[in-house]
Amino acid sequence: MAQPNVIRPCAVCGTFYPADPKELAQQVTELLNAVEPEKIAGRVRGLIQPHAGYIYSGFTAAHGIAVLKNTSFETVVIVAPSHREYFDGVSVFAGDAYCTPMGSISVNDTLRNTLLNECSIVTSSQRGHGKEHAIEVQLPFLQHMLKKFDILPIVIGDQNREYCFELGRALAAVLQGRDVLLVASTDLSHYYPSETADRLDSVMIENIRQFNYERLMTDLELRSTEACGGGPTVAVMAALHQLGVRNMKILHHCNSGDITGDHHSVVGYLSALAYS
Repeated sequence: MAQPNVIRPCAVCGTFYPADPKELAQQVTELLNAVEPEKIAGRVRGLIQPHAGYIYSGFTAAHGIAVLKNTSFETVVIVAPSHREYFDGVSVFAGDAYCTPMGSISVNDTLRNTLLNECSIVTSSQRGHGKEHAIEVQLPFLQHMLKKFDILPIVIGDQNREYCFELGRALAAVLQGRDVLLVASTDLSHYYPSETADRLDSVMIENIRQFNYERLMTDLELRSTEACGGGPTVAVMAALHQLGVRNMKILHHCNSGDITGDHHSVVGYLSALAYS
């Protein structure tokens, strides 16, 4: 059930990205200006985006946001992992809005209620939303590019197979015919040497390239690949596939060593596009 007059304040502004609106807008603009937008023959339907600090993953993230130029969406559905707390099931934010230095973004209450009625594993709560960064870091980029939209912020507490596929099914059911962008928030492997990270990340990248979310789920379970938002990625890909989307393109991938020069312990980043 929605909790009226509850605004989720920015939790990582000033750390993951600038807290000053002008400085934030300048950084986002500079990142987007450094990217050549991918030309696609079709309609953007979904993105897989990184969620680290902008100095690390912002350039990769900009590749995904750049394809949104001259597009519009009524709602952006963001599916993210929970880094700070474990809980069973899936949580959709129970409040009215998320806030960033660029302003607040309303939660689509109608779509939230429709999803709650469709899927028993989804509950309306604050769990996984308080200090979680994986949704928040997506928002300034989206605000800069899309201007006007509302959101449905979803956090998966337990990324097991049953929950990921059930969430994907439910999202496809409630999003049919709606003007919605689906975003999966994930980084790739964490804290391996670059050579090991590249090997692990290549498995996920290839599964995404082939639009094979079932194989991706299996590879995550087998630890053939690793991603903190692997479950959200599976859920979003499953939903997109059931909505009739068949095209996936890798836009950019790298690891933190490419930015810092330290390749001994890195985090992988990916931006990918789904379109029809």
